[in-house]
Amino acid sequence: MKTKTLVSLSLLIGIGAALHFIVPGFFLGMKPDMMLLMMFLAIILFPEKRNVFIVALAAGAISAMTTTFPGGQIPNIIDKLVTAFLFYLLFISLKKLTTSVVTVSILTAVGTIISGAVFLGSAYYIVSLPGPFVALFGAVVLPAVLLNTVAMVIIFPIVNGIVRKSNVSINA
Repeated sequence: MKTKTLVSLSLLIGIGAALHFIVPGFFLGMKPDMMLLMMFLAIILFPEKRNVFIVALAAGAISAMTTTFPGGQIPNIIDKLVTAFLFYLLFISLKKLTTSVVTVSILTAVGTIISGAVFLGSAYYIVSLPGPFVALFGAVVLPAVLLNTVAMVIIFPIVNGIVRKSNVSINA
């Protein structure tokens, strides 16, 4: 792994950590997961299996440390690992068609839904949920889908342009 790639991944995860930390928990200890946005961006910019694993592990660990969900540490780690690899598989399969803002935004929405379902499902079996699954999904996951998708529409073209002009080699 190149040092430039590792530094870029670290910066994205660091930004994601800051976003995840400052967003408050607002519905039964749950909050929209802004770490996903940066994890997805890292996977899009550096789509290799080892990068996906490193980003997922780092995102899961940091999300676990900053979670406001009671007992949400292990579900966060499970969620990030499962979501990262499913997102990676979806991205690789759709990359052959196009890598446009529209494709990336749709993938972000789908990835956020997957993440929310995996988190709530694993939390249900590991620590139990503080409310009904459907209520938590509707009150937290669906707003997170909207927030992450809009943010990706804004951030992806900017980051893609910066990366293109820099010497960081990407596979996207």
